[in-house]
Amino acid sequence: MLILSRRPGDAILIDGGIRIVVLASGQRCVRLGIEAPAQVGIVREEIVNRSSEAGAKHTNGVSPAPPAPAPPAPAPPAKGDDAT
Repeated sequence: MLILSRRPGDAILIDGGIRIVVLASGQRCVRLGIEAPAQVGIVREEIVNRSSEAGAKHTNGVSPAPPAPAPPAPAPPAKGDDAT
């Protein structure tokens, strides 16, 4: 792990066109801005952990069954049939 000290306005560049900028810092938090190519996904770690934990609790480690198919749509009325 690389550990850096940065001040607001300072940035770090990561290979592949990713730029992380320190927007603000306080006693308990740091605000970061992340610029990256559109094909690079950016997700907070706690969201990934929460969704993987929820999936594991819900399925007990077993993949869920695929959803049931939707019922067929009703057939349109035949020509000449008048419901009025």
